[in-house]
Amino acid sequence: MIELYTAPTPNGHKVSCTLEAMELEYTAILVNLSEGDQHKPNFLKISPNGRIPAIIDKSNNNLHMFESGAIMIYLAEKTGKLISDDPSKKAKTLEWLMFQMGGVGPMMGQANVFFRYFPEKIQPAIDRYQNESRRLFEVLDKHLMKNEWLAGDYSIADIANWCWVRTHNWSGVSTDGLDNLERWKNAMYDQPGMKEGIKVPIPVENLLKDKDKAEEFVKNSSKIVKK
Repeated sequence: MIELYTAPTPNGHKVSCTLEAMELEYTAILVNLSEGDQHKPNFLKISPNGRIPAIIDKSNNNLHMFESGAIMIYLAEKTGKLISDDPSKKAKTLEWLMFQMGGVGPMMGQANVFFRYFPEKIQPAIDRYQNESRRLFEVLDKHLMKNEWLAGDYSIADIANWCWVRTHNWSGVSTDGLDNLERWKNAMYDQPGMKEGIKVPIPVENLLKDKDKAEEFVKNSSKIVKK
């Protein structure tokens, strides 16, 4: 049994989608970011950086892990799923996973901060992060022109990138003209566990389509970025 400490964000969904795809038994525990749960001592024992997601693997001597990419690699190696034993193929999976960890995630995350959550609209910052996110999308699109999946075989690299790319509208980043990226993004919804994983720990898709609820979501998120 795995305990997943998470919130409904792309990084949180990376791990819940992975767990669902691997059909692993787990319990999801909501970390209420707007209420500061991530700073409480009990959570910091699991995730010293105060960030979600984090896990406790009860089947492995209560192993504590934080950092979404590290957790995904651990789960893939634990189960032998969504990562190849072949060194070359594994290297490509890690390559595109790190592309998300070092590029897509941070750039879209900052686009969210300045485009959605910051009370002051600093246009140069918004442009910077939206433009860089779009550039990274174009890298993905070019690669996907000749590849069905990012690392050749379907893998954790696809899950990691998809959990962010699928939220591009929230970041204010267009995918117009990126037909290969759109093909891949839409195909991901049909992969096992993806539709279930993005509903963990609570579904937010419909919430963000409701204007009043979306404004409340932004208000709560603004509390976090100001700290």
